[in-house]
Amino acid sequence: MPRLIATDIDGTLSRPDGSVSPRSADALAAAAAAGSQIVLVTGRPVRWLVRVYAFLPSLYPAVCANGAVIYDAVTDAIVSARHIPADDLRQACDALRAQLPDVTFAAETHGGRRMLHEAAYPILFDPDDANLATATVAEICSVPVVKLLVRASAWDPDALTAAVRDVVGDALDSSRSGLVELSAAGVTKATGLATYAASLGLGPADALVFGDMPNDLPMFAWVEGRAVAVANAHPTVLAAASEVTAANTEDGVAVYLERLLSG
Repeated sequence: MPRLIATDIDGTLSRPDGSVSPRSADALAAAAAAGSQIVLVTGRPVRWLVRVYAFLPSLYPAVCANGAVIYDAVTDAIVSARHIPADDLRQACDALRAQLPDVTFAAETHGGRRMLHEAAYPILFDPDDANLATATVAEICSVPVVKLLVRASAWDPDALTAAVRDVVGDALDSSRSGLVELSAAGVTKATGLATYAASLGLGPADALVFGDMPNDLPMFAWVEGRAVAVANAHPTVLAAASEVTAANTEDGVAVYLERLLSG
């Protein structure tokens, strides 16, 4: 068994409705009982983790906001947060608005406990959440931000990713459903996972990772030969994986862990 098991949530551990199956929850618990440390590595902000913990047997630690935040669920504490430098944030917003005028912005603040968004930014989940607030771009750029969200719903996700990359370069993290997420330069799921692993005295040779989307590619590159994609993963993730398990709809993480545990 690996000493550290890191899994993405959406599209990997969770099912399309956002739930985690009892089979997957049991497999994580069995792996933990066998001595593996479990960590969730996700693009989600802290405030969205409660929905996942409701299905899990333990409050596993989490690397959130695509690597920008390390969260201790047991104490409800943000252990560390890497913010986008204010100048970089303003420059990115100005450049994106100039080159892609149909984009709208939102930002994860307070370590991912709150979100500020432009009035035109589409709120697809929990529109009445008290942790959401409307703000101008100037207001968004005036507070510490762990993740900038860039949305243009009419765009193809990969085309939007490419267009944003052309404007802001290496700060790009991931794209999904017409949404691009930007972190501070150099912040990825891999840097967050590496920081968490180091706190345990562990490194890439000790880890097994599961993922499905391009924002998982950095941690696939970080781990030494144990990067597992679910069958429903993005083509680039399937190409980078050392192994492929069943789809998230078929409990692919559990399938893989059960095989490890059995033998």
